[in-house]
Amino acid sequence: MFTKIIVKDNVHYIGVNDRKTSLFENMWPLEKGVSYNSYLVTGEKNVILDPAHGNFFSGYLANIKATLGDGKVDYLVVNHMEPDHSSSVTLLMKQFPEMKLIGNAKTKEFLEAFYKIDTTDVFVEVKDGQTLTLGDNEFTFYTTPMVHWPESMVTYHNNTKTLFSQDAFGGFGALDGSIFDDEQDWEDAEYETRRYFTNIVGKFSTQILRAIDKLAKLDIQTICPDHGIVWRKEPAKIINYYKSLSNHETKNGVVIAYGSMYGNTEKMADTIANTLAKEGVEEVKVFDVSKTHPSHILAEIWKYKGLVLGSCSYNNALYPPMQELYHILEINKLKNHVVGIFGTYGWSGGGVKTLVNLPKNNPGFDFIEETIDVRCAPGEEDIDRCIQLAKEVVKRMK
Repeated sequence: MFTKIIVKDNVHYIGVNDRKTSLFENMWPLEKGVSYNSYLVTGEKNVILDPAHGNFFSGYLANIKATLGDGKVDYLVVNHMEPDHSSSVTLLMKQFPEMKLIGNAKTKEFLEAFYKIDTTDVFVEVKDGQTLTLGDNEFTFYTTPMVHWPESMVTYHNNTKTLFSQDAFGGFGALDGSIFDDEQDWEDAEYETRRYFTNIVGKFSTQILRAIDKLAKLDIQTICPDHGIVWRKEPAKIINYYKSLSNHETKNGVVIAYGSMYGNTEKMADTIANTLAKEGVEEVKVFDVSKTHPSHILAEIWKYKGLVLGSCSYNNALYPPMQELYHILEINKLKNHVVGIFGTYGWSGGGVKTLVNLPKNNPGFDFIEETIDVRCAPGEEDIDRCIQLAKEVVKRMK
């Protein structure tokens, strides 16, 4: 980048884009890349808020130098210790040896554990709600535990009413030239934001809602997250969007995710999809779990009220690609979904028998208990049962 980007007044963007990494956290696809956002507040004391990924340090340092010139960095605020942000801390300390680190008690623990930093003389510990005056800038710190690690906190710059929100309010996708919400096509960016939420922080929806309530008293005019768009025009838009996702608000539509080795379970999925369309459901998304990564399936499941899962059995157990999706859904504790189950088996069950545990053990699901478990291949009666299952999904969604 190597150019000065002003977010507001003396707040500068110094982040970097990552279009090289294939999998975020070594598991979530990054077809459109991701940004590692970092910010520099200049003044009598220069303060960096959240460093970028250490793998991109040369470009990151160039951005700092382009903004700061020969000036020094006095403080580094570490809102979140996940290594995609904190891995450049020691590199920054070498570049700016007089720099102090700011974080909470758990931040200190992670700094010592991850990077073996002797924090004795360099660490400034802050508590929830504490305000620090650093030169002519004033910052207030709010702990937001499990959004999305236990040490997570956010920083509010009182001078410009800017919230540095770490992983909250973030999204996937590299920032292609423009970084601000008023420069972005939200219809295009919404999906990558939703996928980031569902893949990375959705499990912590309750904690996100608590954090939103906690910050409601602040006059937030700009939101600077650690990934994705910087919100300077409509910060309330991303707050409300995250609130909606955290409340598991859904719209009418159905996701069908199935695993099929020889096409028999797929035939049942197609029947269900066709029936849903005939019943007036305009948005039906069908996914073969062997072809589509769970990252994308989860993002669509979070959006739509109807969920129909189908699997063949495999060695008397659930089909392995479906097992991965099953596990992800299990740990995310989704709500407000109508759920139907179907599948096939050969000499012994396992697929449907396992799948039914998901809705049975989740009180947030409206489970259609009439499941369909077909031996080998569906006959006419089985196809009719698929039709009836689809109609029951439509009925319950209404």
